[in-house]
Amino acid sequence: MINIHLCPDVKSIKRLVELLLLLVIFAACESDNDTTVPPENSINGFWSIPEKGWVFEFTDGKNIFYNTNAAGCSIQDDDFVLQDFYEFDFDVIGENELIASSELSDSEIVFMRLPNQNPDCLPDQISDTKDPIINFDHFWNIFNDYYAFFETRNIDWAQYESLRDQVTADNFYDIIEELAYLLDDGHVSIYDEQNGIEINSGDPTLLEKLNANLSIDLAIENESDFFDLGNEKLRTIFNDYLGGNVESDERQNILWGLINDDTGYINIITMEGYGTDFNNELSSLNLLLDSIMDDIESSGVSKLIIDIRFNDGGVDTVALNIASRFIDQERISYFKKARLGDSFTENKSFSVGPRGNFQFTGDIVLLTSPFTISAAELFTLCLKDVPYVTVVGENTAGAFSTILTHILPNGTEVGLSNEIYSDAQGTVFEVVGIGPDNQENYIPFLSTQDFQEEKDSGIDRALEILKN
Repeated sequence: MINIHLCPDVKSIKRLVELLLLLVIFAACESDNDTTVPPENSINGFWSIPEKGWVFEFTDGKNIFYNTNAAGCSIQDDDFVLQDFYEFDFDVIGENELIASSELSDSEIVFMRLPNQNPDCLPDQISDTKDPIINFDHFWNIFNDYYAFFETRNIDWAQYESLRDQVTADNFYDIIEELAYLLDDGHVSIYDEQNGIEINSGDPTLLEKLNANLSIDLAIENESDFFDLGNEKLRTIFNDYLGGNVESDERQNILWGLINDDTGYINIITMEGYGTDFNNELSSLNLLLDSIMDDIESSGVSKLIIDIRFNDGGVDTVALNIASRFIDQERISYFKKARLGDSFTENKSFSVGPRGNFQFTGDIVLLTSPFTISAAELFTLCLKDVPYVTVVGENTAGAFSTILTHILPNGTEVGLSNEIYSDAQGTVFEVVGIGPDNQENYIPFLSTQDFQEEKDSGIDRALEILKN
């Protein structure tokens, strides 16, 4: 069982920076919660988000968060607090719609009222068992009902339903692990803390890509190996390209400096963790971005390298807010839809426009890698077609969807890809990822040659492009 967990783990990448900068992590503190919640008696009853397979039962007492699939129901949270739902504000529309919106989400979530007499999930339908066959049935049906990429990944899911006949208590996790790795999806995961199970579908392929240009003596086999190589690469960047003069926020989320009098460098390590909690995530981020952009403007540089090779994602709206500082005009940046039965929800367009007092719109090289995933890929999606941006590096991971979580009857948490993102032209980059437009700009993230020669070929190529 492979359990390296190279992605998605923002904390692991931040540890690389901690080793170099030896800065103190900014301590989290409490903040006021301004979430607007309708009176309980106005929403009592059952509500559903069909494309997610989620049902909520609101009462004057304890609220319950259910997961549903064709095999039955399970409970994700038996003491659900609406106010804690990712800082969403709620509006009741008539009697049958509840609209949730948040600055941390690029789109609204619509709850549909269910008839109390016959909701999708009732207490007597709940599966709460360790029976391996029942749990396999839930696992298979969760993907069968909600996973968006069987066709894209060329998977005939139906043929694996019969594996239920082979499932036992001893081999349950081995079988669902095989299915997870079959999907080869960086946003598919299986997690059971009680049994020490942590399976990340995309890890084998990520390892293969990271090792593709490394000699055997440098090959990555575990997290520690990755930390060591990443630390060495960052040290080279900081010392040899930035002259040891590196600015950083208190959490080491973004690093920036000057490569020369004409070229700036920004390394965006993560797309989350800028605030002390969800409530001030974006306000804290934008204060930091104001400071960074002031530095960039006052430096007078006309060229910029943005490095997201170490970035394994986070919150989409964080990525959008950062992208807005490098956009010259508002433009449609992407479309998104979610699996809903045998079809999809409406394919909605999303635009990104300039934000802040100063936007850098000179020549930009964007460095990407196979480690670049999720919200970091959305950032790439927003910038790749901007006329003054050139992508250099390797293709991103090809896993864009917000992770949909479901709980099996035995308590195991399952994550899967439920949404399809496409660019402004309708092209979907799931599986293949986003990379350079030509082979000349294809530069490995990690290579033996770079480590031997103590250089960063990605930055070298970026400087060549920016020189012209």
